[in-house]
Amino acid sequence: MELILSHLWHITLAFTLLISLGGFAGIALLPLGLFDARVTIHNYYQYRHVDKPGWKVGWTWTKNEIILSMSGAFAIQQGNCSSYKFQYAHSCKKDPEIADLGSDASTQNMTDGCCRSGILSAYAINPAKSFSSFEVTVANLGMNAHVTAPQNLTLMAPGPGYSCGLLEDAKPTISSDIGGRRQVQVFKTWKAACTYSTFLANKVPVCCVSLSTFYNPNITSCSMCSCGCRDADKTTFSCIRQANELSQSDFMNSLDIVQCSDHMCPVRVHWHIKNNYMDHWRVKLTVSNYNYKRNYSGWNVLVQHPGFSQNSMAYSFNSSVLPSVGFSEKVALFWGISYYNEELLQVNDNRVGSVTTEILLKKDLDSFTLRNGWAFPRRIYFNGEDCEMPLPDDFPMLPNASSTLNPATNCFLLLLIFLAFKTQLIFTWP
Repeated sequence: MELILSHLWHITLAFTLLISLGGFAGIALLPLGLFDARVTIHNYYQYRHVDKPGWKVGWTWTKNEIILSMSGAFAIQQGNCSSYKFQYAHSCKKDPEIADLGSDASTQNMTDGCCRSGILSAYAINPAKSFSSFEVTVANLGMNAHVTAPQNLTLMAPGPGYSCGLLEDAKPTISSDIGGRRQVQVFKTWKAACTYSTFLANKVPVCCVSLSTFYNPNITSCSMCSCGCRDADKTTFSCIRQANELSQSDFMNSLDIVQCSDHMCPVRVHWHIKNNYMDHWRVKLTVSNYNYKRNYSGWNVLVQHPGFSQNSMAYSFNSSVLPSVGFSEKVALFWGISYYNEELLQVNDNRVGSVTTEILLKKDLDSFTLRNGWAFPRRIYFNGEDCEMPLPDDFPMLPNASSTLNPATNCFLLLLIFLAFKTQLIFTWP
């Protein structure tokens, strides 16, 4: 399983940050101690998006640089600019932290690819909205025209979990202008990659998987304490669940208030085998939100299942089969339909927020079997987070000929035996 997981993460690539120093205008300004740069954040993760409150990116200047002006984003803190001749600079912090503007930004503060409130789509879902850009004018370089890349690059998207490499020299890129009608050769380009680790981001899992079938009345619930254990007080309906470690200012957001349950997960994914037909079967996939404080916008579910090697159809979700490397099982990505179910609503006192679809999976008749858990998914991810799966020993089992079966089940088995015997007679008839 670890090999499969490593391959899954291998195909997703990573965030890439490009910092390109300006074209001819930037070169002309360099002797005066200024340069222009465009910073672009590309999200190449196939099934991990950046949700509200959006990304934040930061770095540390190697000299005495300051941000004179910005468009398409803003520095969260201006810092103390009293010791600089540019006292009205946008930010004089040694380690500025940058956030995206919203769509309500004024026209003069906008630039191409900006102003999405820090939200980036997963690359496999919407490549056109999987990147964000902003422009910055850097000052206080003195008369030295040599510029160096910032250090200590950080990315919060949102919360922890991302580790960034060094900004290194890359082949100078070509920048677009006038709505893409003009191409401008930039002076210099730096590039860095930031990768995500769920182990750094979450102390405990954030989702779990439950299973059920048409042939077994028992439901395999999420494992006990999948995402933490319930408080000792059994009378309350809402439980406080420790989540990501954020800064003190974000302390309230670091606590999840979820509906109390045995699994204590904010999200549950339920896989139900609904019908078994001759050449396909029908599955019902339901995603439930137990969080009282959060809606999940632009959610997605990734399912690793051998059945996706054949044709499949989802009725109420968008879907796409992603390429896999090193193993035969396919992975399918599901996400909501615009203006219909792309937002997974939070739980309230009356109901749990949920989205659901039915999926038709075509059987590979040479390999299909309901035994050994074949009809169940191998792994499920919600918003790129690995969900806790039940142990294989807890999967719903096929009925057998024991005395505990009801008469309808016994008739079903007798019919199967009769059909098998009849088929055998037909094939062995002289």
